[in-house]
Amino acid sequence: MQLDAIDRRILKRLAEDGRATVGAVADVAGVSPSACTRRIQALETMGLIGGYGARLDHRRLGFMVTALVDIRLGTQVEEDLAAFEAAVAEVDGIVECALVSGGQDYRLKLVCRDLDDYERLHREALGRLPGVVTINSSFVLRRIPTRTEADALFAAPG
Repeated sequence: MQLDAIDRRILKRLAEDGRATVGAVADVAGVSPSACTRRIQALETMGLIGGYGARLDHRRLGFMVTALVDIRLGTQVEEDLAAFEAAVAEVDGIVECALVSGGQDYRLKLVCRDLDDYERLHREALGRLPGVVTINSSFVLRRIPTRTEADALFAAPG
């Protein structure tokens, strides 16, 4: 699927601010609001826009610890992967889960109120996930501002 420059401007603007009005998006894209609405609907229908949401500040909400947790499973059988993924989806505190390459099978991102909360999650949830052989946790000390997703996706021409 080939996106034209207008579609790319629309996607970039919506990625920067999902609450932007159609008029504001249309201005950036260089089209009328009605044409912009049609394009947004087409982008949603194609699945290029998976939804809209707010970026929450975990720390200001009282979640002071972010943990990156690498998990290695005992097998790579599809049923075992599916069972693990289904169990992860039920754990409060896990905000991201990715199947990854390398020495681990999954990388999880957890947000916790404090280290005691992390320890509870480790004991009550992570340690009970199906098929887990090893758990290796790292803690985020500081987040360094980087490019936005929109900047990274639309930096290169094409």
